[in-house]
Amino acid sequence: MITISLCMIVKNEEEVLARCLDSVADLMDEIIIVDTGSTDATKEIAAKYTDKVYDFKWTGSFSDARNYSFSLATQEYIYAPDADEMLDEENREHFRKLKEVLLPEIEIVQMKYRTVTEYNTVLNIANEYRPKLFKRLREFVWVDPIHETVRIEPVVFDSDIEILHKPTGMHSKRDFGVFERLVRNSKELSPKLFKMYIRELYLTGDKTDLSNAEDYLMHLSDTTMDVDVKKSVDSVLLKNYRLNGREYDFLKTFAKAIVNEPCSETCYEAGLFYMSKEDYAEASLWLYNAANETECLIDVHSSGDKALENLINCYMKMGEGYEDLIAVASQKLKDWKLPEESVII
Repeated sequence: MITISLCMIVKNEEEVLARCLDSVADLMDEIIIVDTGSTDATKEIAAKYTDKVYDFKWTGSFSDARNYSFSLATQEYIYAPDADEMLDEENREHFRKLKEVLLPEIEIVQMKYRTVTEYNTVLNIANEYRPKLFKRLREFVWVDPIHETVRIEPVVFDSDIEILHKPTGMHSKRDFGVFERLVRNSKELSPKLFKMYIRELYLTGDKTDLSNAEDYLMHLSDTTMDVDVKKSVDSVLLKNYRLNGREYDFLKTFAKAIVNEPCSETCYEAGLFYMSKEDYAEASLWLYNAANETECLIDVHSSGDKALENLINCYMKMGEGYEDLIAVASQKLKDWKLPEESVII
């Protein structure tokens, strides 16, 4: 049976920390809690589960804090949950069995990640795999019978454990501050961070968040050679201009965005724009395209339930003669659900 160190970083998690630790404490051989500046009862709650509670001065980097927590671990594997996660009884049993049978060559275990509250900011699918359990020390192994080389890629196992992510609020405001500092300091975002920043801006950004990001987005739109990146950026700019009442900038950006095949988000933003002008015929055209003729790049809802709901509203506003179209869109909305397929992060 393997041994596991739980390594968690926390700040002001008094609402959820006990729930998380209650669900996993008896599965762990060591519990390490690193606090990055709590002003509530987080540290007192943590102390009920372990005497290994440490302070870490916040550096502006979650990676720095996590690296410190990992450096304190002493067991064979490290489990890295967030405080707003938990395991139900069925998945506790899956975890217990995994601990008993995990092969020593496995270096990373991925677990299914399901957000079960309305505070789902960055997922475009209902369930995805995320790496959660890590071998603390890696053993380098030679592979191939000829022209041998050291295996560089980790050995990854996709488990059947499902982690329930139960946040009590949005984290996007906190995240925006980190993103804005990186951009302001001219640090290039990795492809992963770029996708998360764009998605959080589009899904949860308010007028201020979008305005703060505008210079960065404008620069990307003007300089990127990646067609999908440009489409994504322009969609966020369209939302910025729409919410902030900048009609000229909206129409200028939209005209450029539809020269090539637009994405669902571009069509969706056009639909909302024309709805705000009470031009429901034009709005329905773009919402139909969002729901039926284009693919999403940022927000799966822009080609799904959100587009369909607004399309139905447009048809209803347009009065008699649209009953059949309402029926078709309503059936499609009834059948729509968040995609279930898992992806490797």
